[in-house]
Amino acid sequence: MADHIRAESQLHPEVTGSLASILTDLTRVAKEISFTVNTAGIQNLYRSTGRTNAYGENVIQLDEKANQQFKDILANNDNVAGFSSEEEEGFVPYPNSEDGKYILWFDPLDGSSNFDINGSVGSIFSIYKRVSPDKTPVDEKDFIQKGSEQVCAGYFLYGPSTMLVYTARFGVYRFTLNPSVGEFVLPKEYAQIATPDSGGIYSVNEAYSNNWPDSVKSYVNHLKTRPGATSRYVGSLVADVDRDLLKGGVYLYPADSNHPTGKLRLNCEANPLAFVVEQAGGAATDGTNRILDLQPESLLQTTPLIIGSKNEVELFRQFTQRPLWQ
Repeated sequence: MADHIRAESQLHPEVTGSLASILTDLTRVAKEISFTVNTAGIQNLYRSTGRTNAYGENVIQLDEKANQQFKDILANNDNVAGFSSEEEEGFVPYPNSEDGKYILWFDPLDGSSNFDINGSVGSIFSIYKRVSPDKTPVDEKDFIQKGSEQVCAGYFLYGPSTMLVYTARFGVYRFTLNPSVGEFVLPKEYAQIATPDSGGIYSVNEAYSNNWPDSVKSYVNHLKTRPGATSRYVGSLVADVDRDLLKGGVYLYPADSNHPTGKLRLNCEANPLAFVVEQAGGAATDGTNRILDLQPESLLQTTPLIIGSKNEVELFRQFTQRPLWQ
């Protein structure tokens, strides 16, 4: 990973030393979280903390510890002026980091329903240049930028192996953590990822289908009739998007009658994943608009998300360009 970052910095001056140092620290975070996930049962980290996050969801000790690991490591990087996380009530300025040029969004551990069954989980991150004046504390406008303003985004996947997938606008790369040396390495077949334009996999929780608009029901029913169609759904956003990114297909968490503005977090989930998938040749939409063009109105904004192979995403848009609630 270190060799790759140095090479990218030489090829692309936009990948500054500051950005490279943040990426390096993020790999340190991932190594710690990977160990924590692997030993969570031994450490009894599946218990509830007794509190809920800003989205009203129960927080377990594993969530809390992963969030703290992000916070502690990034706090020592002078290039990071502040962060916001799914597990925080708002954004958090780092003391004495007013010279930092970047802010981060992260979802420290996605896929909590898979924690105690040894299923795949992940961490999502997003890096922006701050827009507030230098030498001042960060403020909210730094954290509600359009996704198209991201300079780097990616995710870590903790499964049979620990993977890093990231982009800094110059290709999408997929690293594997080699536990024998404690370093992320880049297999040749993942030197640059290009997602297929079309794919037969669809990933959606069909238990919610009674709450979908008719247009979404029609779309999913159409997918089932196509030759080679297959349904794959893990219930971990990172794992589902990663599979569809590699093999071709579509992941959808559409708006429904219970969540008319969607349920996934725009800033710490949809934007970073959309940035990665678009850089690999895919697409992401809320059903009408490109995800990366959405202007966040709040830190806690949610959105529908349809993401994956561009032809599959476009097909969804064609099915749903009609009144949603019929």
